[in-house]
Amino acid sequence: MQDACLVFVGSLNREAPYFQGARGVGLGVYSFDEETLETRKLAETGDVDNPTFLSVTLDGSHVYANSEVFIWREGVVSAYRFDRQTGTLSYINKQPTLGSITAHNNLTRDGTKLLVANYGMGEGGPDRSVVVYGLRDDGGLTAPLSSVAHSGTGPDAVRQERPHAHSVTETIAGGVAIVADLGIDRLVSYRIGPDGSLTRLAESPLAPGAGPRHVALHPGGRFVFVMNELDSTVVSLALDEASGRLTEIDGKPAVPAAARDGNHCADIQISPDGRFLYGSNRGHDSVAVFSVDQQTGTLALVDHAPCGGATPRNLALTPSGRHLFSANQNADRISILARAAATGRLADTGRFIEIGTPMCVKIVR
Repeated sequence: MQDACLVFVGSLNREAPYFQGARGVGLGVYSFDEETLETRKLAETGDVDNPTFLSVTLDGSHVYANSEVFIWREGVVSAYRFDRQTGTLSYINKQPTLGSITAHNNLTRDGTKLLVANYGMGEGGPDRSVVVYGLRDDGGLTAPLSSVAHSGTGPDAVRQERPHAHSVTETIAGGVAIVADLGIDRLVSYRIGPDGSLTRLAESPLAPGAGPRHVALHPGGRFVFVMNELDSTVVSLALDEASGRLTEIDGKPAVPAAARDGNHCADIQISPDGRFLYGSNRGHDSVAVFSVDQQTGTLALVDHAPCGGATPRNLALTPSGRHLFSANQNADRISILARAAATGRLADTGRFIEIGTPMCVKIVR
């Protein structure tokens, strides 16, 4: 098992009106052998409410799970320890997220902090968009170190009636967080202080009604890629690290024109070499594959690969880049797709993890 990948999965276990059922257990851990394609369940716990997003340390020893529960004015984020030798998950602690519909989290590159984004619905409670936590020596979470709230609206009266911070991603160089806010069509950049403080650097507008959701970073640090949920597009941008400003380079439809109505883009991932992007299409039920020009950051469509199920909410590449996992929320399976390094194309292996309502998948070696 030491040579196998570890696959961490969050699955929905409490009903929410905007999801189609909650058939999951909660938090699970699997092993995956890239040579045989064998997966094996190692541990699971139902003690986490609706872990819709996870972050995992590079060594797989700690996992941080958001709880997204519709009726709560504040979500929580929980810390767990995973023992690779015994295959056991152990609870450490949890903290309130200071906002509702807790959507995303990310560990900072120096391993000292956790960044959390709250999508937010309705009014009441602390209603903060982004929160920073410190990490204790045991891997547990400190109380919040800082938080910020966004303001504004977008042209979509139903989905953009208020700010909706959907993800928070630290840049490759570190020290700057990029928040994709679906509600205001903006990427908001913050300097992360050593004390966990957040200092706003820039707001970079996207097309009205785009609805930015998730972000991928080119390993070279120059380019940032955004999956826009509402208008089903993928956008590449140039990052100025000093100012935090992002300037749009290129944009492409994530689905064929005939499939745009009824489609909602979700996750975006980039190959380890930075040559290919993968974006999930809920509705079209595909993974859009784009090549990336390494000098200019422009995009070219390669393929729309079937996701192997329905409603691909989240994607994860293995560290080697040889396989892509698609968490197909409404098919109750995580499909395992083989990736061709030279062309970027995906092919269904026919293998999958059968699991109720998978929401998030993270893979470490």
